[in-house]
Amino acid sequence: MTQSFWRKPSVLPGFGLTMGFTIFYLSLLILIPLSGLFWKSASLSWGDFVGIVTSPRVMASYRLSFGAAFIGAVINAVFGFLVAWVLVRYRFPGRRLIDALVDLPFALPTAVAGIALTTLFVPNGWIGQYLEPLGIKVAFKPLGVVVALTFIGLPFVVRTLQPVLEDLEVEVEEAAVSLGASRGQTFLKVIFPAILPALITGFALAFARAIGEYGSVIFIAGNMPMISEITPLLIITQLEQYNYAGATAIALVMMLISFVLLLTVNGLQAWSQRRHGRI
Repeated sequence: MTQSFWRKPSVLPGFGLTMGFTIFYLSLLILIPLSGLFWKSASLSWGDFVGIVTSPRVMASYRLSFGAAFIGAVINAVFGFLVAWVLVRYRFPGRRLIDALVDLPFALPTAVAGIALTTLFVPNGWIGQYLEPLGIKVAFKPLGVVVALTFIGLPFVVRTLQPVLEDLEVEVEEAAVSLGASRGQTFLKVIFPAILPALITGFALAFARAIGEYGSVIFIAGNMPMISEITPLLIITQLEQYNYAGATAIALVMMLISFVLLLTVNGLQAWSQRRHGRI
């Protein structure tokens, strides 16, 4: 007696057709535009390319863009976890309002966010007037870039962690406590391993979003070369000067660095998931 095995029917057409549409769609939206960066940059000689992408002004913009994006993502990883924890584990008046405010950076135009943050943190602003006597200057300084990038990256961490925390039942923590674990041990041995993959994902999303941010930064940064000028603004400046080859060269280096960093973060996430699965 022979037994027949039937493949489970799929809602969408077969692999060949769907894979073809996938490659076509990705090529149209991602691969072809990105290949334009390589093609335009190829019009430069190797010496000119290296001279453009390693000039002191460009290097300073790299340090500010990637450094501020990393700091902002780390801040969001810490405080985004706290916000997600409060929204998931506690019920209090105004909870829905706070939950809606988390998504405000998504809905708010980035230029409006930049103007609002600048108004708050200038020396005579609502917050800046209290920081000025302490010698803390936010607006038109690199610190202002960090503030703006932290603002726009918070929702990515919170929304990534919320479903994981909702699936993490309170009984698991209670079981750990009943076995004699302290609060610190419960967090480090039970909660943190469960949320670590989602936390890394939220960090990567916030970091990637911050690297390419432009609208909310240009108003609060001051845009001073070598001090508070981000790389996206420098690319726009090159385009306004009709230096298309120089703009694409800088954009190409930024894209490659971003890809390597995101690939590293994704590798850490995959390692964390495998390690958590073994545990």
